[in-house]
Amino acid sequence: MLSALKLSTRRWRRALVASVASAALCASSAVFADFSRLGQLQNKGFSISAEARLLDTDSNALLGSLNPERQLSPASVTKAYLSAAALSHFGPQHRFTSQLVSTGSVENGVLHGDLIFEGGGDPGLTTEDLWRLVQRLQLAGVREVDGALVVSQWRFGPVECITTDRCNARTRVTNAYSAPLTSAGVNFGSWCANIAPAAVAGEPARVGLCDSQAPLITIDNQVITRPANSGTEISVARITDERGDVMRLTGQISTNATARDVYRGAGDAAEKTAQVLLSMLNQAGVAVRDPWRVSSTRPSGAQRLAAVDSKPLQELLQRTMHYSNNYMADVLALNLVETPQAQLRQAGQAIEAYAESLPGHGPLTLTSGSGLTTDNRTSAHGVNVMLEDMYYQSALFPSFVATFQSPANGVMRFIRRGSSTFQNHVMLKTGTLNQPFAVRAVGGYFRTAQGRWGVFSVLVNGSGSTPYLSWAEVLDPLSLDLDAMILAN
Repeated sequence: MLSALKLSTRRWRRALVASVASAALCASSAVFADFSRLGQLQNKGFSISAEARLLDTDSNALLGSLNPERQLSPASVTKAYLSAAALSHFGPQHRFTSQLVSTGSVENGVLHGDLIFEGGGDPGLTTEDLWRLVQRLQLAGVREVDGALVVSQWRFGPVECITTDRCNARTRVTNAYSAPLTSAGVNFGSWCANIAPAAVAGEPARVGLCDSQAPLITIDNQVITRPANSGTEISVARITDERGDVMRLTGQISTNATARDVYRGAGDAAEKTAQVLLSMLNQAGVAVRDPWRVSSTRPSGAQRLAAVDSKPLQELLQRTMHYSNNYMADVLALNLVETPQAQLRQAGQAIEAYAESLPGHGPLTLTSGSGLTTDNRTSAHGVNVMLEDMYYQSALFPSFVATFQSPANGVMRFIRRGSSTFQNHVMLKTGTLNQPFAVRAVGGYFRTAQGRWGVFSVLVNGSGSTPYLSWAEVLDPLSLDLDAMILAN
């Protein structure tokens, strides 16, 4: 009863604050300078939605705003919504379980039946985790499988592509972020190749897969070793043809260059898991009689033979946010859908449902959890309402704010700019898209000179006729605008 009363009081307080803030928005252009420097981008044809305000004050004082309720694309700032929704739904310590199961029995080391890998939707599953599964399978007494290896992606997969890059990636891809989505993916749905120079110039580079000694896919190696200090320029594409997945590498590498890993999305992430896992079973001496296959059907009546848990959700979210990992974000979003065979629009709707519970948020449209599409829409005011709500969630806020980067120490180098005040008083998440139009978005928290907490959000969208927009053109004026707000409070 007491918990319900506290929840009701908290919601009433937020509703009141949202009402006050909304009223303040109407007068903001007359009273506040808004984002005067950032606002100059409007003269170049860019649309802007921006808002900054203090927290822990009676009226949540509005420090600046510019079209705060305009609906624009947030790009990867979408991942902040995903993080908030996932923490609220699962809790920071939630782990996703991947397991080996079977309906067959084990007799004298022989599993009579199929060995089924049941993908648990772990967005951070690695080959290290698969090795643990294989080891635990051996500890369960399995030395031979009188059946097939089956990879089950019944939770979700294959997931329909909704963006051009992911659709094109089914046959050819030159990046890792467009990997296909599945609940049974390993290593973010990507192949990894290691490229090292040969000992003698003129020879082909030495190339192999990072995750297997066995030649699981074809490697078309056209990289030539050049004399020391000749420079290294390598292009890598994964193509899919009658041979299956092929890693095509071209270019050159110097004899004194260090080896490097390159990642490219697989043509089918579940099939890739089957190939890698089967190779590990063979290497461990566990013989599998029949060819592997992929299934989207949930195993019925199967018993667990081995299992491995993911990292806690709070750790998965840090990696998702810090590196803006689109594969991890969309897999986590798909986990929010309760029904099997989830698709990206359902994942977006699950996050929308979370936002609808926040008083004063306003409209929100999400077609994915990663923000990899310009179809996502929200406002700077809406982002701030979400950020504020998480601030008051004392059990969740430490895990949530840890997913944001400070410009001084962030892994993304392009945010390391601006004054010392901006570098050390701000925690942010950025979003970037270039097609079909430019999007530069930023949202997060700041601490004022007096130690008060504040939230800010900025969405900048171009159009087909606007010029290319660099991050310097956004972050430089934004840092100056935020500096003034931080130092004045």
